[in-house]
Amino acid sequence: MGTLDVINPRTGQADHTIKPASCEEVAGKAAALREAQPAWEAMGVEGRCGVMARWLGAVKARAADIGEADAHDTGGCHTSYLQGFITMGNIGGWLEDAPKAFAALEYDEMSPSMPSVRVQSQVVAFPLVGVISPWNAPLMLALLDAIPALFAGCAVLLKPSEITPRVIETLFETVREVPELASVFDYVTGAGEVGQAVIGEADTICFTGSVPTGRKVAVACAERLIPCHLELGGKDPCIVTETADLERAATAVLRGAVYATGQVCYSVERVYVHESIHDAFVALLVEKAGDVRLNADDPRAGHIGPFTHGPQADIVAGHIADAVEKGARVLCGGQIEEIGGGRYLRPTVLTGVSHDMAIMQDETFGPTIPVMAYADTEEAVRLANDTNFGLTASVIAGTAEEAEAIGRQLNAGGIFLQDTFLTFAKMRTFGSDSFGWSGHGSPRIGPESLRRFLRRKSLLTQTGEVADIRNDHHLGEGA
Repeated sequence: MGTLDVINPRTGQADHTIKPASCEEVAGKAAALREAQPAWEAMGVEGRCGVMARWLGAVKARAADIGEADAHDTGGCHTSYLQGFITMGNIGGWLEDAPKAFAALEYDEMSPSMPSVRVQSQVVAFPLVGVISPWNAPLMLALLDAIPALFAGCAVLLKPSEITPRVIETLFETVREVPELASVFDYVTGAGEVGQAVIGEADTICFTGSVPTGRKVAVACAERLIPCHLELGGKDPCIVTETADLERAATAVLRGAVYATGQVCYSVERVYVHESIHDAFVALLVEKAGDVRLNADDPRAGHIGPFTHGPQADIVAGHIADAVEKGARVLCGGQIEEIGGGRYLRPTVLTGVSHDMAIMQDETFGPTIPVMAYADTEEAVRLANDTNFGLTASVIAGTAEEAEAIGRQLNAGGIFLQDTFLTFAKMRTFGSDSFGWSGHGSPRIGPESLRRFLRRKSLLTQTGEVADIRNDHHLGEGA
């Protein structure tokens, strides 16, 4: 098998190559991980925490290098440079939370329905977890699944996107510094066929990516009768009410829509503003958007980087063109710019949009901000819920109470009130479900994130006399 070129999103040129794994190589790595997994699980959560603490030290020593590799992969975003430290926070958080998650699953009581029977719990890890991760936030989204699976006692085989493999290579330099971890954590590179091979070997799959690919993953897992956990993106709305502070609302919407070039699954992709403040809100939003700079000259200095995956720019341009053809107006941005080989788009505010436009229905995944007026709260809720997706939604109102009342009516797993982009606030609290096409399976945040990788058993001990079938006919007499 040959090699695949990896494109630098800032230059548009190949500056790296990967060698796709063959089916035999995937099977070989899977077999080695399976062989090592029982000893890993047998360590218990405290033993695994000790190993993961050593890995945390290795990551800390290379945190800057990990950030540089992530930025190289994505084209540069200030969050990319922080990925080493974000990884440290992920590992460190589970060092504290994993023992608690296991403790919460412990049960040892006499049965309330059969008082002579003792009921005990046991949890057993899935031997091999397959993680198939995307090209946006390539390290963070890979480890959001892999790290809790490792703490749970599973072995993990990771298949990163072939578009952004560099940071995974750097990460595994730290993994190899901890032999016990390296025996149960490995990766393979390649395109879709390698992901298919991983599905063929794993006991459960975590996939982050597009809806069309997610459907294929779900079907493949169903054919093998193995569970899968899918995060498939969103078309996340933001409602701005008549009483909202315009400065706050415009600031929050702009960041929520264009952060990381809009290449975030929970980016704001639709904005509904009360008709009485629509024009003033749009004017302020356009003004603020004009202050957002591209990072073409310096990846550490600008606010918006290039499209990580060049062809994504064509999808975004297609959505803009479709909207304009159907009557929308572009008030700023709107044109893909090629600078030094990278493809960029400045914040693009559109008005005159409607729900027959792709930009209001399909995931755009770019720095676009379509704004639509509404007449009353009932209409705003109806418009926000008019989608196949349901990942997150935002409400900005005059008071938190007003925002909450609206937020409770929205069909999404994460509801951000009085701001946008608040997902990180719930990381160690509790998980939320995705609605519609945005996902399938158990939550990937909070204690449930670890429980995804554990199968629960019950051990039932009869401490009294056993039942005698010959006396069954007496049951119920005298009741």
